[in-house]
Amino acid sequence: MKNVSLAEVDHLSRAVLPIGTDYPPGHLLDWHEHRRAQFLYGATGVMIVETRDGTWTVPTDRAVLIPPAIRHRVRMLDVSTRSLYIEPDAVPWWPAACTVADVTPLLRELLLAAVAFPAEYDLAGREGGIATLLLHEIAALTPLPLHVALPASADLAALCRAYLAAPDAGVTNTEWAAHLSTSERAFTRRFRRETGLSPAVWRTRARLLAAVPLLRAATVTEVAARLGYASPAAFTTAFTRAFGRPPSRFSRP
Repeated sequence: MKNVSLAEVDHLSRAVLPIGTDYPPGHLLDWHEHRRAQFLYGATGVMIVETRDGTWTVPTDRAVLIPPAIRHRVRMLDVSTRSLYIEPDAVPWWPAACTVADVTPLLRELLLAAVAFPAEYDLAGREGGIATLLLHEIAALTPLPLHVALPASADLAALCRAYLAAPDAGVTNTEWAAHLSTSERAFTRRFRRETGLSPAVWRTRARLLAAVPLLRAATVTEVAARLGYASPAAFTTAFTRAFGRPPSRFSRP
């Protein structure tokens, strides 16, 4: 199925509903949730998924596993998706929080085949076999740490969301503490309690995460300079340490 609303087919007695959707550049799917679990694969572009607890950046040819009934929004940067909407009972092993994963060549081909299924595809034939195999392949995927947590407190979360929208290497703890009319020590302690990271470490991770969509259109050298790194080598080292892969793995071919 292509460019079909989930609401039109959610009632069907199929554990797996494959839907492909093409989005205009910069499209925002505002806050919503699904009764089903969602496997959201980006065949093109970059997706940024946000929940109350954090943000996940999903490069081209990767996917995010979204739990059922989790309120989220997604910003689509030149994205064409291949989604699977899955009955929760069919995937008791599904992660409790959003998870970004690499997509294998086999899984990619299965997804491309599945979105061509009719809404009420044949469960006993080839289509049903592909739907079953899709779940086996998803269960075996390798997670990627392309995620940064958000604080639970509204004021801290607002600071973090603003930083994610415009990462600035020059921002300091002193500035953030002053913005909240608190001491730097109290601010740092509270931030660490809510995120598990110091504000400086959090900002570094957020800045590196912001590099992922930039790498689609710019070189590693250009992205390093834009994000305030002294050299491409310093940026590459920090990125690889944070995410387990060099930035070149996320550059447009």
